[in-house]
Amino acid sequence: MARTTRELRQRRHRRLRKTLTGTPERPRVALSRTNKHISAQIIDDTAGRTLAAASSVEASLKGTTGGNVEGAKAVAQLLASRAKEAHITTVVFDRGGFDYHGRVAAFADALRAEGLEF
Repeated sequence: MARTTRELRQRRHRRLRKTLTGTPERPRVALSRTNKHISAQIIDDTAGRTLAAASSVEASLKGTTGGNVEGAKAVAQLLASRAKEAHITTVVFDRGGFDYHGRVAAFADALRAEGLEF
């Protein structure tokens, strides 16, 4: 039985989420990616709360697109600034089953460059 790309990504994500959990001391950065946009949330899984979020569809990122590396870096910088406002310094990176390549890797590198540790 042939599996679709989406099914394979969802299997990888379930496999990752068995071990990744966001705590109040070290919340989870959950990444979501489509062809046109990229978005991320910082989540405390124990309380079930989103502590900070950023997306390429926001008005403050009107001139950028999330479909390229530059857009991913811009969203990461916005998320990092919101994390600093919420006093978050260390996180766990949840790539959502996506390959650590291209926009996902650029997003993670930009978060590290802004001072988040993972």
